[in-house]
Amino acid sequence: MRLRPGPWVGAAALLALLFGGWRLHRSRTYQLLGEIVPRVETTDSIVALTFDDGPWPPYTDSVLATLARKGVRATFFVIGQGLRDHPEAGRRIVAAGHELGNHSFSHRYMVFKSVGFAERELAQTDRLIRAAGHRGPIHFRAPYGRKLVLLPYVLWRSGRKDIMWDLEPDSYPEIARDSARIVEYVERRARPGSILLLHLFGRSHEAGRKALPAVIDRLRARGYRLTTVDELLAHAARTDDAD
Repeated sequence: MRLRPGPWVGAAALLALLFGGWRLHRSRTYQLLGEIVPRVETTDSIVALTFDDGPWPPYTDSVLATLARKGVRATFFVIGQGLRDHPEAGRRIVAAGHELGNHSFSHRYMVFKSVGFAERELAQTDRLIRAAGHRGPIHFRAPYGRKLVLLPYVLWRSGRKDIMWDLEPDSYPEIARDSARIVEYVERRARPGSILLLHLFGRSHEAGRKALPAVIDRLRARGYRLTTVDELLAHAARTDDAD
């Protein structure tokens, strides 16, 4: 006698599908199409320093002053609307030798959106980044790091990587509120090829701004060189070629 599957089978399958989609859209290391980069494989002590959101004076100016004192270059993944409203801040970032990256135009979740929506979000922000004086490739980071199928498809079709991270103190609210714990977290977890994400723009991120000089000093004391995403990717490519 053949047993017919009960209604629970379909419900279980639906739950499994929903759970899989939830895991996929949150993953920092996997997507269905294209290349996702949470870090690079290298034995050299190099870490990419990245910031999300903004530009938002006066917070941007404070961060730029810290980087200038420390002689460090970083990647600013900016929101197009912020760059539209504060174009002079974008120009100052580029003039100081840092890299601008694309963090979408509106910073809306790019999940369950159309291909056209994603393309417009990228294109609008790209134009503003170019207007700020950025030259070279424009790297992209999804808002909140969230994606499912359409965004990876748009990135894959345009030959762009999705730049994620493997170090983010803000993942833990109890750490993000305490500058000393931010420094300790980064120092303990950094490894060669890491991509460090810090949120420093806005009143709620004062602890991060306070921690930034010590983060730089502690990583340098451990022999790390801090740089931009583009330089980290280029370093990895040179290492692969040498092998």
